[in-house]
Amino acid sequence: MTRPPSTSLLETLAHLLGPKGYSADADAMAPWLTDWRGKYHGRAAAMLSPATTEEVAAIVRLCGEAHVALVPQGGNSGMVGGATPDASGGQLLLSLRRMNRIRHIDDAAKLAVAEAGVVLQNFHEAALARGLRFPLTLGGKGSATIGGLVSTNAGGTQVLRHGTMRALVAGVEAVLPDGSIFGGLAPLKKDNRGYDLRHLFCGAEGTLGIVTAACLHLVPAAAARRTTWIGIDSPETALRLLRRLDAAIGRELEGFELIPHDCLDAVLRHIPQTRAPLAAAQPWYVLAELAGESDQALGDALEQQLAAALEAGLIRDVVIAKSDRESEDFWRLRDSISEAERADGPALQHDISVPIDLMPAFIADNPRRLDNAFPGARALSFGHLGDGNVHHHVQPPAGCDGAAWIGEHGKAVSRLVYSHVLELGGSISAEHGIGQMKRDVLAELDSPARLAALRGVKAGLDPAGIFNPGKLIA
Repeated sequence: MTRPPSTSLLETLAHLLGPKGYSADADAMAPWLTDWRGKYHGRAAAMLSPATTEEVAAIVRLCGEAHVALVPQGGNSGMVGGATPDASGGQLLLSLRRMNRIRHIDDAAKLAVAEAGVVLQNFHEAALARGLRFPLTLGGKGSATIGGLVSTNAGGTQVLRHGTMRALVAGVEAVLPDGSIFGGLAPLKKDNRGYDLRHLFCGAEGTLGIVTAACLHLVPAAAARRTTWIGIDSPETALRLLRRLDAAIGRELEGFELIPHDCLDAVLRHIPQTRAPLAAAQPWYVLAELAGESDQALGDALEQQLAAALEAGLIRDVVIAKSDRESEDFWRLRDSISEAERADGPALQHDISVPIDLMPAFIADNPRRLDNAFPGARALSFGHLGDGNVHHHVQPPAGCDGAAWIGEHGKAVSRLVYSHVLELGGSISAEHGIGQMKRDVLAELDSPARLAALRGVKAGLDPAGIFNPGKLIA
């Protein structure tokens, strides 16, 4: 059982961290006490901003001895309230943003060691300056931090070829609940000393250890890329097209995003300076991207495969970006969907995955199930078809008070969606984590064996429960 920090502990922490690393000022803390979506609001006795791993370890030792809870936070851009303290005011917010050094980039080994507070966009730029690339990107790259990405096992638009954050992490440095430092940054290809702690911290949402740095895999900077916007008739066709392109093009196919016309229409209505890539509206679209060494080879391969798919009747219309600027315009349409949807009104957002071959059936069947149970409810699915993850957003019936409808039916709607996902062998959280938003539904619907294992790991590493209580595990 945790308890609020004493005045004595707060004074000790203030002395340890100095004015740059300690704040109890309500105005300074306010932006960091509400999650990115504005759904969760908390309070904290103080915000701690260490600059080194040793300072993190000292904080953890002091708080562990006093049984005071710590809530780790990176860029505060999470989607499930995983980095927001509770409303008691008795927890301490542990910000890793001052730990923002890229300690080392090894060009030959294609590895980099970055601290937890390094912003993803800055990491991208540092790698590109060395002719390398970190192959994970997402819409929040300007605020998301390396520590947060590791702790949530982030995904993004390049998972199809490069995997989630877990696949890109070669080593981790973390502070354990007793204040000891796990120095696991060495990028060992073989290490059979029992449980893989490196991977255990990936996706743990700060409940097992405070990630302070990570050793990350890089790849050569792509000399060329080709981006295409494709009009199709259905998700089933999109899956057939994915299989065709993957077999013919292979590793150079890095992104394959599925977008319904209703999502594109919302972007065109609400996001300035956007335009439809195709002359005529289509029921569904695919945004696909290739990356490789030769612009000519990529272009030839893409044009050949698109022509064959057009002849086979898989494609209704298609355009290939003529420049990097046009490629960015295509991606802006995709990345603006959530913003446009918010402008349309409230919606229930579900970040889910199912086996790729079952995704078209889920996209077709779930809206029917929703409409039978909640007449007029509308569902939109978009996202990373290439890795079996879509963002499945449910909108209230047209013309009703959306907020009131969600307040009355939201939990039941989400339960229906998640039950369907688990029925298909999927996951209720594909890339955003569990946090506090999905904690109770995980405990209710997921496998008892999985839940028992998660609780056992948590109890073994953090028996006092001082790391991010109330998140992930109920």
